[in-house]
Amino acid sequence: MPRTPHINWQSLAEQAMTHRRRGDHAAAIVAYRAALALPGAPAELHFNLGNALCQQGSWAEAEAPLAQALAANPALTVAALQLARCRARLGRYEAAAAGFAAVLRGEPGNFNAALEGGHALRRLGREAEALGCYAMAIQAAPARWEGHLAMARALEEGGRADEGAAHYHQALSLAGDDRPRRLHLHMTQYRLERGAAALALESLRQAMLCAALEQPPPSADERALMQLDLAAILLRLGLGEEAERRLGEASEASENEAILVRAAELALRHNLWQQALTILRRNVALRPENGSAHWNLAHMLSEAWYMEEALEALARAEALAPQPGAGPMRASIASRQGEADTALQLFLAQVEAGDTALASGAAMSALYADSIDAAEVAALHRRLFARLGEGARAVASFRNGREPGRRLRVGMITPDLHHQHPVNIFMQPVLARWDGAAMPISLYFTGISHDEETRQARGRVAHWVECASWTDGQLARRIEADGIDILIDLSGHTQRGKMPLFGNRAAPVQVTFLGYPGSTGVPNIDWIITDSVVAPEGSEGLFSERVMRLPNTVFCFAPAPDSYYPDFGPAHAARPLTFGSFNNLPKLTPRTLGLWAEILHRLPQSRLLVKAPSFRDPGAMAGFTRRMAALGIAADRLELRGPTGMAEMMAEYADIDIALDPVPYNGGTTTLQAMWMGAPVLARRGEAFVSRMGASFMAAAALSDWVADSDADYVETAVRHGSDRAGLLALKQGMRARLLATPAWDIDRYTQDLQAALRKIWQEFCASTGG
Repeated sequence: MPRTPHINWQSLAEQAMTHRRRGDHAAAIVAYRAALALPGAPAELHFNLGNALCQQGSWAEAEAPLAQALAANPALTVAALQLARCRARLGRYEAAAAGFAAVLRGEPGNFNAALEGGHALRRLGREAEALGCYAMAIQAAPARWEGHLAMARALEEGGRADEGAAHYHQALSLAGDDRPRRLHLHMTQYRLERGAAALALESLRQAMLCAALEQPPPSADERALMQLDLAAILLRLGLGEEAERRLGEASEASENEAILVRAAELALRHNLWQQALTILRRNVALRPENGSAHWNLAHMLSEAWYMEEALEALARAEALAPQPGAGPMRASIASRQGEADTALQLFLAQVEAGDTALASGAAMSALYADSIDAAEVAALHRRLFARLGEGARAVASFRNGREPGRRLRVGMITPDLHHQHPVNIFMQPVLARWDGAAMPISLYFTGISHDEETRQARGRVAHWVECASWTDGQLARRIEADGIDILIDLSGHTQRGKMPLFGNRAAPVQVTFLGYPGSTGVPNIDWIITDSVVAPEGSEGLFSERVMRLPNTVFCFAPAPDSYYPDFGPAHAARPLTFGSFNNLPKLTPRTLGLWAEILHRLPQSRLLVKAPSFRDPGAMAGFTRRMAALGIAADRLELRGPTGMAEMMAEYADIDIALDPVPYNGGTTTLQAMWMGAPVLARRGEAFVSRMGASFMAAAALSDWVADSDADYVETAVRHGSDRAGLLALKQGMRARLLATPAWDIDRYTQDLQAALRKIWQEFCASTGG
């Protein structure tokens, strides 16, 4: 009989090393784990296992074996260094910085610990300490370029451009003939991160010049990446047509999946939906059996509001390989299809399974859901975000002066000052009129989309900080260094919001305003700015924040007073009565559609016009038509329109006689736009902020007879006003003048009221803290 070969830890460790030399890290990991399970295996094998996991990119799994190796041998510097790297990769920069510092205490000349420790400290916003680490790295290895380049970046970011330039040139002189292009590309990325587009263009041009002289020349993929960098810079500089050309060239020149995905993401950020989809469809054609290619396409289709096609692409991706993000994507798609209750349950299931990052998705879905009332929504928000207040900074630790009447430094955080975003639409007129002498604004821009609106906003504030790539630690330290007294959240639980930062407290007084229609439920957000309709006396229990009410209405819509207004004449009273909505499909819940169908049944000659981003997708249009057919409304009574530019969209409001506000999530921007263009809005007053916005806007226009207090009253009010065509025409003809005569549409007064509200908040803070 053949003898069974003896298996011991040594032979398994040798097998693992052989696998690693071949680049097969997965097989090496299996062998190391098997070796560690056998008697006599040394602790150093834990380091080898952790190292193999790092090489595979499994940073979370690598932490435990690296820690075990270090516990067994505290002098094992390589394990300490790799463990610190692992924690940095996981975004745990405090632990990473402490780990690198520990290595440096044992080995003050350790170049890698000094350099990477500097990177971790920079991520934490500890710039002076980061500079100290970079200086140590340069001292430890004066002939290496990496320390000088890191120092150049840090000095330039800190406003010490001349010193930074000296280190930049020193890095270039040390890099040798084969690296200058890469150094210039590194600096291009650093400069883009902080919004210095002109400087980024300068370093990219240097990189391209180096590329033109290189022998052998850079690969097609390397050239495509430079074209993408150029496209990103040109978009920042407002040169859209040339940027689109460069983007197209880059995506056509490469078949590399990572490059194609990056090109598509860049196109998406700048609202180039079709170009993004074209790129990712090409990626799928190149890799039909690759699950990630189908996944990336599914994500992009969802972002572009092609929901049914997104689900099909997701199914293909899952058929090829497990997709960890499938659950969240299905929840997002359900929300975008108007199935808010389904989305809420899917998001909550993910949160309960441990994915707390999806708590904001659950919170948003709750605002749309028909199945829970206002008190339940408020309680859910508190429950989902209570953890964000754990270990928060104390108010007393801030050294801001407590004088009630002094000049206040106001900080605002938002990613949304671009294109047609509602926050941008409402904030631009406010920023243009803000009294910066009394309350200078520091705007912390966390967005990744930039356009002419972003540039305009930048010119309207005292200080603008590009911080999309910053950690919360970096941002908190910058906010404190800027001496911010009142920090305002303009995002809430929407995309790229900074709720953990607020939960941990980054300023003495924190306020939420505009970006989220209701209480955040986040600890340490002290105030929410509202009005007396969206947050009437007695509703304070629905808010985790204290309530500050503006005197007129919570949002002020303020286009140019002489902007286009339809010429409403007799023909508008003679045409078929047209109800309409320009709200996104998530707001069109079963309850909303049921009410609209009942109105159409009561007025059998009427019709419904719905315009939504989803209706660029024929599948979404067919799905909506089916939903209405199930309620007894034939397709010939519906008109469905897809998205257009802002000017075209505003003109289309003339095709609506009466706008219908959805429930429970009312229209915000769309309601005010409809009113501005002469379409009165039928509103249903609910219990919560999100369900009372329509009532606020109509009351501010002295049109309270358009606000219903029950579902039955909503239908009856529609029938009453829809039956009075002559009265409706007269109202439409005078709507713009009516609005301009009311305080709620006086943007100068509104801005003053907002600043007065912040002053009152500050005075109350000073009184409560002994100021």
